[in-house]
Amino acid sequence: MPTAIIGALIALSVWPQTWKMLWAPLVDTVGNPKLWYGLGTTLVGGTILLMSVLPMTKGEVGVFSALIVVSSVASTLVSMSTEIFMANQTPPALRGRASGWSQAGNLGGAGIGGGLGLLLAEHVPHAWVSGAVLAAICFACWAGVLALPRLQRTRKAPSYWRELVGVAVDVWAVAKSRLGYLALIIMVLPIASGAVPWAAIASEWHAGGDLVALVNGVAGGLASMVGAMIAGWVCDRMDPKRAYCLFGVLVGCAAAAMILLPRTPMVFTTFVLLYSAMVGMGYTGYAAIVLQAIGKKSAATNWNLMAALSNIPIAVMSTFDGWVHDKYGTDAMLLGELALPALTILAFGALVLATRPRARAA
Repeated sequence: MPTAIIGALIALSVWPQTWKMLWAPLVDTVGNPKLWYGLGTTLVGGTILLMSVLPMTKGEVGVFSALIVVSSVASTLVSMSTEIFMANQTPPALRGRASGWSQAGNLGGAGIGGGLGLLLAEHVPHAWVSGAVLAAICFACWAGVLALPRLQRTRKAPSYWRELVGVAVDVWAVAKSRLGYLALIIMVLPIASGAVPWAAIASEWHAGGDLVALVNGVAGGLASMVGAMIAGWVCDRMDPKRAYCLFGVLVGCAAAAMILLPRTPMVFTTFVLLYSAMVGMGYTGYAAIVLQAIGKKSAATNWNLMAALSNIPIAVMSTFDGWVHDKYGTDAMLLGELALPALTILAFGALVLATRPRARAA
């Protein structure tokens, strides 16, 4: 398939994440977060299994697109329930490290699971085997939350309508604060998006399928986990917004540096792993910003309002990278990974200075 179609499918998996704040109030107000987590993991595993038994041809792109959307929506239930527990049980001094752990699971799980699925697909003659293994892992994740205590809701309203009104009040209180609206703005900037389609351009570095599966999958997942954990420690000692911008520049530097080096499998391996680690740091910075801004009330809705916004630049960059690659080549795409974030970070810095509270005269 053309790189543009691959980029579009990747973007399609991200776009539902930009609307998830619409159903986040339901998770905030109804039922037990542990049950939402179980429903989400079951649907994610089921859609992976279905995709593994379909013919993998261009003619099935429409069906794959539908399953990708369902799987993406289901994954939001997993993240929302996790975020409720994080917001309510994490002390302020540990928000950075909690964010690091959450993104280590988010990115590490995606990389390790994706890499495992690709390795099985490459070496096992029956395609459904990889889907069945990944589905079983998803189903088993539910066991991880069974030992958690039942979460007490932050409010008891006499009617469900009043509960929803209370959620809206909580969200507005966050959005109108300076900390809140700066967090909302920084979410839409193309910082640390991690959108480069490495699998689509790996042949330019003479990287085979097994190497791509390892570096862009399992090893990349482990690298992002390491980056996330390091960033969590940094975010507990530095303003999360500054840390996030720093991590975004590092992501761009890792991509752009590949333009200057020989196109060999060793260079591909080294810099894709470095890129993955930097993306893990960026995602942790994002999570720390959100935890700092939202407080405890209506955690799923507040978190996913910001998370929905943060997925817009990921979806846009996935499509944009594919378009730039097909029109201008790989070097231009990699250079854009540094130039675009750097420009938007400078603009955000100017906004922070312009909105800084002025000291009152004596």
